[in-house]
Amino acid sequence: MHDKIIVLDFGSQYTQLIARRVREAGVYSEIRPCTVGAEEIDALGPSGLILSGGPCSVYDEEGPALDPALLDLERPDGAPVPLLGICYGLQAMAHQFGGAVERADRREFGRAQLQLPPAGAEKSRLFDDVPSGSTVWMSHSDHLTDLPDGYEVIARTDNAPVAAVRDTDAPSYGVQFHPEVVHTDYGRQILENFAHEICGCSGDWTPASFVEEQTAAIRKRVGDRHVILGLSGGVDSSVAAALLQRALGEQLHCIFVNNGLLRKGEWAQVQETFRGHFEMDLRTADATDRFLERLDGVTDPEEKRTIVGNTFVEVFEEQTEAIAADLGHRPTYLAQGTLYPDLIESVSFKGPSVTIKTHHNVGGLPEELDFDLIEPFRELFKDEVREIGRLLDVPDQIVGRHPFPGPGLAIRILGRITRERLSLLREADAIFIEELRANDLYDEVWQAFAVLLPVQAVGVMGDERTYENVCALRAVTSVDGMTADWAHLPHDFLGHVSNRIVNEVPGINRMVYDVSSKPPATIEWE
Repeated sequence: MHDKIIVLDFGSQYTQLIARRVREAGVYSEIRPCTVGAEEIDALGPSGLILSGGPCSVYDEEGPALDPALLDLERPDGAPVPLLGICYGLQAMAHQFGGAVERADRREFGRAQLQLPPAGAEKSRLFDDVPSGSTVWMSHSDHLTDLPDGYEVIARTDNAPVAAVRDTDAPSYGVQFHPEVVHTDYGRQILENFAHEICGCSGDWTPASFVEEQTAAIRKRVGDRHVILGLSGGVDSSVAAALLQRALGEQLHCIFVNNGLLRKGEWAQVQETFRGHFEMDLRTADATDRFLERLDGVTDPEEKRTIVGNTFVEVFEEQTEAIAADLGHRPTYLAQGTLYPDLIESVSFKGPSVTIKTHHNVGGLPEELDFDLIEPFRELFKDEVREIGRLLDVPDQIVGRHPFPGPGLAIRILGRITRERLSLLREADAIFIEELRANDLYDEVWQAFAVLLPVQAVGVMGDERTYENVCALRAVTSVDGMTADWAHLPHDFLGHVSNRIVNEVPGINRMVYDVSSKPPATIEWE
């Protein structure tokens, strides 16, 4: 059993970042909705509770409520469970204890300088090894105006006289800023201080321990039954396949579907890797014609996702029936490489977080599909899965691969999807990735790809007028994909890539580079 910190989700898009930072401190964390009852949380045996931020005001009628009993939980030894409220979480906690929260005269969004007690004054353990004057990230409209009885201010900023507080008699803390985001200089240190110094967690949770525990759990759950897995060749499904093979061996059956929306050479590469390196039972189905016929004329991105998802399920079911015929019975379990970001961006998974877009492997399986789900990574982040992949000897070219969406190139072609436009995009994308690798830039960015736009532009080639397609290049830097900045690639490099694509891909005569960050944009264009 590991120490565990529970993160209560009040609807912040960054709730999962809190859990991630706690895990980086070697402490296992789980997210639960803020509406969950104290009895359920108490049964989890938490070493600490963190209350996330959120978009609401504590005075909103539809704002998420906090069970007061959550603030009075005790450990088995009778000591109170430590609390840390972040932004809205601080306000909800303070409001519940009798403090006052009001609309601020000036909304604070962005960087601020943390002011800690001067030298000689008592400093909270929450800010051990955190220097005064360091940068924190603010994002709030409400603020505390009156503290609950027994609370004191332990940090402020120029615009926020109450930037952090603590209960002088209990291990309860709150910060108005967001320590979970990379913009807060010492955010990781603050969360480590809470986990280790205040909650007393030992920090014994690691990806290696996860592998051992999941392997044993999968074996126990599956027994002598069989599991099927939809393999895409991407990081998530590939590492899931490696973990399941370690646990189950020949009881695992992988299915790889060619939807006609794969990258250049991917259909052959995936088969070679998983039949050769892993020696798995890999079933393949080339359903290109079926997918492209159904996508013909479709331009709405959500409709594209739905068509790709539904058609995939149909083909997947056909392959499953073939496996069942070989085994003499239908496999019991379906495995997916679902990750935290997939879940948090698709549905209100664990709390009232806002839906951004539908993900291919989340919520798309019809109820009549008679499987029990195995999703070993549903509580993990991409970098954690990569580390697990390395522990399982997954080849570097797969573990280090950039994320690729389930609907594939369907959502990287804006507008209509045709074989001709797919061919243009594949060639352009392959050149971009080839040059990133050749210039040692591939591993410097989180994700990079080409996008074919639904517009044409006038150009001049060989003294002749052209009227051809516009292609965009997108590259971002990120830690986990939840926030991202556009990659500041060298201008000479971008110019070289642009020149190659325009000269080598007939049908494209203009290149543009996307300089949007997330937020406000998303990483993918659709």
